[in-house]
Formats: sequence, C-alpha cells, structure tokens
Amino acid sequence: MPLSRRHFLVGLAATWATPLLPGGQKLAQADSVAVLSGTAFTLTIAQTTVNFTGAARIATTVNGTIPAPTLHWREGDTVTLTVVNELTETTSIHWHGLILPYDMDGAPGISFNGIPAGSRYTYRFKVQQSGTYWYHSHSGMQEQTGLYGVIIISPAVETIAADRDYVVQLSEWTDEDPYKVFAKLKKQSDYYNFNQPTAVDFFHDVAHDGLGAALDKRAMWNQMRMSMTDLADISAYTYTYLLNGKTAADNWLGVFKPGERVRLRFINSAAQTFFDVRIPGLGLIVVHADGQPVEPVTVDEFRIGPAETYDIIVTPAQQAYTVFAQSMDRSGFACGTLAVHAGLKAAIPAPDRPEPLTMADMMGAAHSTVAVHHAKTEYGANVDMRVDTPRTNLDDPGIGLRNKGRRVLTYADLRSLSGVMTDERPPGRDIELHLTGNMERYSWSLDGVPFAESTPIHFRYGERLRVIFVNDTMMSHPMHLHGMWSDLESPDGQVQVRKHVVVVQPAQRVSFRVTADARGYWPWHCHLFYHMHGGMFRVVVVA
Repeated sequence: MPLSRRHFLVGLAATWATPLLPGGQKLAQADSVAVLSGTAFTLTIAQTTVNFTGAARIATTVNGTIPAPTLHWREGDTVTLTVVNELTETTSIHWHGLILPYDMDGAPGISFNGIPAGSRYTYRFKVQQSGTYWYHSHSGMQEQTGLYGVIIISPAVETIAADRDYVVQLSEWTDEDPYKVFAKLKKQSDYYNFNQPTAVDFFHDVAHDGLGAALDKRAMWNQMRMSMTDLADISAYTYTYLLNGKTAADNWLGVFKPGERVRLRFINSAAQTFFDVRIPGLGLIVVHADGQPVEPVTVDEFRIGPAETYDIIVTPAQQAYTVFAQSMDRSGFACGTLAVHAGLKAAIPAPDRPEPLTMADMMGAAHSTVAVHHAKTEYGANVDMRVDTPRTNLDDPGIGLRNKGRRVLTYADLRSLSGVMTDERPPGRDIELHLTGNMERYSWSLDGVPFAESTPIHFRYGERLRVIFVNDTMMSHPMHLHGMWSDLESPDGQVQVRKHVVVVQPAQRVSFRVTADARGYWPWHCHLFYHMHGGMFRVVVVA
C-alpha cells in the first residue's frame, strides 16, 4: 500500500534531521533504544526535542530517547533505580504490573510525593516475578509526551525457547499540547472523530433495514446525543502512531533467519489507543499475557489495549513480513518489518473499514438475566446512560474485528498455566463497580462519582474478594489495579487467567478475583489516559 503524503514527509523529516537542533537541544534517537541490564540504574528525565511529523516538538524523555531505555532484570534480584529529574516540574515513574511495596509504586499523591524538579529519588525493591512489563510517568501529561519504556524480567528458569527476542512497543505521538487536547475533548467529545455517519451510510441502512428502521436508528442516536462511530476519542487527525519509536515511514526492522522461532514482546504504551495487531502470512502463538504464562493459543490477530502486554512466537519462512497494528477506529496504523536482511519489505495491508457500534454495544444482551445494581450516585449529571442487561461473554473480539475471516484472540481463549494462580479460596465478598461517563461533558467516573469527589475503596488485608465491573458506557475501558493481580473469571465464575489490566467492552459485565496481599494505598483507574484525567480513578486502601 503506498504511503500517504503525510507519512512521506515524515520520512523526509527523519532523513534530514541532525543530532543537534538549533539551540543545542538533542534530538531523541529512536534507532537504537538502549538496553540496560544489571541491578543498579540511573534514569535521567529531561526535555528533549523530537520530530515525528516534520515539526520539532519538545518531549519528555528518559536518558534522551523515546521510548525510554529497556530495563533487563532477573527474577529474584533486588534492583536500585535512581531517577534524576531535570524537568521544571515534578515527575515520577510507575513500574506497571510489578508486585512491590506501595511506597515504591510511583504514584504521586498516593504512594509518595513525587520527584520535585531538580532533585533525585531512589527506588529499591526485590523483583518478584518474570515476564514483559513496562514503566511510565504518573505525573501530569508526561506519559503522553514520551515518558515510557519496557521492562524485561528473565525468569529463574526460562521455559520458552526462541532463537530471537524482540520488543515491539506500540505508542502514539501528538504535536499538540496534551492539555489542549484534553480541553478540546471537554468542549466537544467527538472533536477528533471524522468517521461520522454520512448520507451514503443512511441509504445503505435504508436498503438493508428499510426507511422506517433507518430513521428510527438516527433518531435514537440523536436523542441520546451519542455517536455510533466514536470509538477512540482521539484519532490520527492529531496522532502519529509509533512502533518502537518509529513512524511507518521510518520502518522498524527485526531480522531473522527462515525457520527460526522469534519471540515478539508486544507492549501497548499508547495513552489512548487500542491497536489491532496482525502479521499477514504468519500464525501468532500467544504464550504470555500481561507478563504471565498462558496455555499457547494460535491466532491471526489480537487486540491490545493500553497498558496490556502479549508475548507471541512466530516462525517466519518467507523473506519479509509486515507487523501491522491499526488503531481501533481505523484512522491510522503503526507498522514495521520482519525480514531476512535490511532493505526488504512486505506489502502493508490497507486498514479495515471503520465499523459503527451496534445495539449490543450500547444496551448489552437483550435476554440477559444477570442482576445489576446501580448506585444512587449513577443518577446524576455525570452519567448519560446505564446498562440494565449487560452481556457477560468473553468470546467477542470487539467492534471492528467481528466476522473478518481471521481468527482473533479473545479473553475466552486465555488460560493461565498451572501454578500461576495459587490462591484457590472462594471469594469472601463481592464489590460491584460501574464504569460510567457523560460523553457530551467528557467526564468519566466510577458509579457516577469522579475521582475528585470520591472516597477510598477498602480491601481487608489477606482477603480474597470478587470484583464485578459493569460498563455503562459505549467505550472499552482498560482497568488497572496497582500492586495486585486481577484473576479474570469466566462467565460461570471459574478463575481463568491472571491479568494486571482488564479490558471491559461496551455494555459488558466482567468479574475477577483479587487477593489483597499488599498493604498500602493503591491507584485503580482506567488506563485510557484522558479518561483517567477525566475522573475514572479511585484509591484502594489495603489494611
């Protein structure tokens, strides 16, 4: 597929860029992200000039690069990480998915005070797990402006054989000030959505469903003041999608020899983007989810939500393949190449057509018998819809991936290996929380209560409890609980797979078990960056 003029100009800009820009500012180099190994590290956070679009902008970097250096640790070691803040504002680093003391978690205002400008802070903790994880800022808009990197933790005994091992870190970049992006969303929630229904779509509905049904459909959506095509909040209108810090024109390359087993560690470090990933011509064997081993399952494609990680094994035999990651709203993509040597490329697929939300995405399952309990706080200005009949199935690949003729990974396919989840106690109690929002106001909340108005949720130390999420919105939410695992249950209540991020689809009910084995104060939030800032955030106290 030919590159657009915009991507061509990006490539030219990358070609012309020099290591030093006017004023002596360093250009962040994505060509060779450092891999730092050992037990003692110094990470310097500073402003660095970047150029992904043909225009120079200021990013927040670690040791001068986007992505930040990859950190390679060993399970059982104690690591010491000294963070030097050269910014003019407070910063922080959160070690996403890691089990550690709460005062090492890196969430300012909750687990510590943050790292003031011009100072340094030392994190020190024992590495209690293995797998693929990542780290990022939990301060201001720094995650959106580039402060993210990968963590690879080698196990005491490696059980996955691979001839090559590559990180594939997906993210996005905007030339706009993220605070201005957020302000635009608050004023007009579909500001970046250009997949609006057209007259052509209307006549298609008339031909398929009849005039009356087509008119009723539009009247319903207009009455609700919602858009059936608002899947992602932010699109390629402002985002440039990156793979290992490279645009599609820059083309990241992973080299292999035919017949080798290649391990690809996918990390979604995007602030706001779900990616649908495939490598045309290759089967993808999923072996890890969120750093934890799962029973191998072979698919053609998988959706990866912000903050999720998946490790896959591929065995390429041809000369070149395209690693293709299209955004869920189909407005753009990131891509790279697997090839036997530099200079080879495979065809880049055309992005799929965007698809609108369905009634099931809005209302759930018409014949659902699952009881839901709406809190009194849901009946207010912060909530514009409530789902009374949520669907509970985990085998839905999600909007845009249904009936494409490709085998797509779903949560129903994921099963943790024996020995991963060792707490076999039944849950002692249930906590039901509803994911809520008001799209017109672009406000987000839990049970209709935004973070600024909330009180902490309390877990009793040592208890095993069940959490039930009911999504009362038409957007997917990747929910992340710091410091503890989320053991996802099947619809019939059986423990199925261990995760640190649980994606809840529109109008869906999911449940998972938590062992409250970590005393302290822990954030619990949607990992869609602007939803978190919009109020979908709570603090959990374990005592």
